[in-house]
Amino acid sequence: MQYIDFHNGNTMPQLGLGVFRVENDDTAKDAVKHAIINGYRSIDAALVYGNEEMVGRGIQEGMAAADIQREDLFITSKLWFDSFGKDNVEQGYQTSIDNLGLDYLDLYLIHWPGTDESVMIETWKGMEALYESGKVKNIGVSNFNIEHLEVLKSQTSIKPVINQVEFHPYFTQQELRTYLDTESIYMESWSPLMNAEILTDETINAIAEEIGKSPAQVVIRWNIEHGVVTIPKSITPHRIEENINIFDFSLTANQMERIDALNENKRIGPNPLELNG
Repeated sequence: MQYIDFHNGNTMPQLGLGVFRVENDDTAKDAVKHAIINGYRSIDAALVYGNEEMVGRGIQEGMAAADIQREDLFITSKLWFDSFGKDNVEQGYQTSIDNLGLDYLDLYLIHWPGTDESVMIETWKGMEALYESGKVKNIGVSNFNIEHLEVLKSQTSIKPVINQVEFHPYFTQQELRTYLDTESIYMESWSPLMNAEILTDETINAIAEEIGKSPAQVVIRWNIEHGVVTIPKSITPHRIEENINIFDFSLTANQMERIDALNENKRIGPNPLELNG
């Protein structure tokens, strides 16, 4: 596994398992368990996904099966709109760790910025208080644009360690990536495989054939080589195994350029400037 270094000195695995749109039953539990057994050390959860309880069971069973400790894992969850506001953040956090059956989170994110700037600021101040209390190891944001991050920078004191956003070959977010690099904030990609849509792309398939890897492995490796943290979601055992098997090859500069050239500024998710719960 490859790790990245946050500006606060902490580290995070560069690849993890996403659990968006996974049922809160044995499907979630078994996927998480299988991932941990097969070398995943990062699990990306969220309260609004509605499956934290079974994700938590998968974490416990996975740790037991892999004979590892809690500190060997990096667990993320996210704050939803109904816990916005400085005084509500800690309760939202507590709900997630209770659901997951954990004592702490390694990373806690504001899931979306919302459309009210003052509420966003107060919510981040609640995140700062949570971090300063030692209850969470790292704090970050999700789906924030440059303008959101500039507001945080001007009115709060602790910089996010990461910004989890939509990022894939059809939506490369070059301007945002450049900004985050300048600010020493990592980018993390959700839905890096575009709900499998990208896997039928001709260029991706041509490169996969050139190097003897699957289209999914090509796209995940493209994320890694751009320095982006990535959390592909799968509930299929062989795909979970395949998605982590991307550290034994590299893409050439030409292959990276061909994938970069696929950009269409095409979103598959909501525009962060418009979503408010």
